[in-house]
Amino acid sequence: MKKHVLIGISGGIAAYKSLTLIRSFVKNDYEVKVVATDHALEFVTPLTIETLSGNKLYNNMFQTGQERTTEHIALAQWADVFIVAPATANIIGKYAHGLADDALSTTLLAYKKILFMAPAMNDAMWDNEAVQANLKILQNRGVKILEPRSGFLACNSEGKGRMMEPEK
Repeated sequence: MKKHVLIGISGGIAAYKSLTLIRSFVKNDYEVKVVATDHALEFVTPLTIETLSGNKLYNNMFQTGQERTTEHIALAQWADVFIVAPATANIIGKYAHGLADDALSTTLLAYKKILFMAPAMNDAMWDNEAVQANLKILQNRGVKILEPRSGFLACNSEGKGRMMEPEK
């Protein structure tokens, strides 16, 4: 029986790396479903996500014609593991404080199994006291944080904030 992997994509430039992650899991015989924020879809397209995963993208909580009206609950129950990559400061903060106003944040709040987050953001954002406090909250709740790497960032600065490479 195939393991079920749910990948959450939030809206940062590192969203393109999530496509490699989807491909890797599918290639290794996992069933993959994806939930993405509207901002994530500014960086990667629904067609690409659906083609690589072989499943319909979940993005709009109020879209008619979905498999279920409570798709976020169904996905949370379906998944064996949930990986949010990239995890922006926004989604980290929402989840740390129980906020749910989109498909990804509502799915996160309904999920109760193994959860990984791969943060990606500017180095100043990563170092921000509020972001670090939110990460500690999540770690204390058992979320596995895949620490970002140092290097050249999309904003042309150098520092810690690069999402861990999908191959890792």
